[in-house]
Amino acid sequence: MRTEDLHALLTPEGQDLLAELRDYSPGDELALATRLRRTHPAELVSAALAQARLRSRAEPKFGADAARMWFTPNGVEQSTRRNVAEWRAQRMRALGVTSVADLCSGIGGDAIALARAGIRVLAVDLDPVTHAVAQANAEALGLADLIEARCADVAEVDTTGCDAVFVDPARRGGRGRIFDPEAYAPPLSWAVQAARKASVGAIKVAPGIPHEAVPEDAEAEWVSEAGDVKEAAIWFGTKAAEPHRATLLPAGASLTGGRLPDPEPGPVRRYLYEPDGAVIRAHLVAEVAAELEATLIDPTIAYLTTDQLTPTPWATAYEITDTLPFNLKKLKALVRERGIGTLVIKKRGSAIEPEELRKKIKPEGVNSAVVVLTRAAGAPVMLVGRPA
Repeated sequence: MRTEDLHALLTPEGQDLLAELRDYSPGDELALATRLRRTHPAELVSAALAQARLRSRAEPKFGADAARMWFTPNGVEQSTRRNVAEWRAQRMRALGVTSVADLCSGIGGDAIALARAGIRVLAVDLDPVTHAVAQANAEALGLADLIEARCADVAEVDTTGCDAVFVDPARRGGRGRIFDPEAYAPPLSWAVQAARKASVGAIKVAPGIPHEAVPEDAEAEWVSEAGDVKEAAIWFGTKAAEPHRATLLPAGASLTGGRLPDPEPGPVRRYLYEPDGAVIRAHLVAEVAAELEATLIDPTIAYLTTDQLTPTPWATAYEITDTLPFNLKKLKALVRERGIGTLVIKKRGSAIEPEELRKKIKPEGVNSAVVVLTRAAGAPVMLVGRPA
């Protein structure tokens, strides 16, 4: 999107055109474009269709807000999901924050959540189009009084008047994802310095960030939604007693720790627990093992096992009926013998691709089962069972 495209869409004609595209469907695009170009300029129709596509893509992240917001392709891809941004805003509010400098603010996803939590936001981005979109979003959602969008280099912005600093560096480049935190734009080292200037600081980072890259005086938080890790953040000023946190949404439950030694390995027992992805990323499997009185099935695999079924939000439990050395013929025979037609295949520490295995096994029948391809005591195994 160009700035002039956004300005054209913000006119009454542009708004009317977007209203006609409210029920946009990709399959109808050619017919829509042909019809609309009879009464509207071709460039405006193209810009409106592009925005309708982006709003449709953004709906899983932003919910009902997507129909009123403005987007760029990068904005849809890189913005924080609404519920994750709201969680971060709640944490900021709980820490007594009333004003935030949102550096590298993008299209304003985090600024919107912060403003809705009653926090004043200075949203800074260097790209003129992105800045214009953030400003338009603040106005579209009735938050312009709380969000000041500024087009500037974040390195030149004075944040001393803000209680908190939030930095969201770019983690994608021309070749895709950036894995080296010092290759972020701006680099992690700069973001750390900026975050430390305020009473509270937070930096959005990739979930796969090496633990050694997290400063010793910081708290690192990994956030997952329905078991899918969405992002990680480095926090300053939280006065956290433990260095690591795993947060599960939408419940908002948090597990902290990071100081316990790895649990001991042992034989596969009646129940297998698969820790949530945020727990694994945060290196908090030991805390869950202590809660469940469980052991690892292998020193290198994040599966826990125990004879006692204990409810926990931090892991999914399976009741194991068979523990067998991996053998494709035996697995195929077992599935056929038990009439298993619905087969969930999970893996960890195995090179086998579940869908390829499914094609070879050809499950058929009225029964269901879960098979876990993994390692136990260093050897490839297949664990057959069901959700507990």
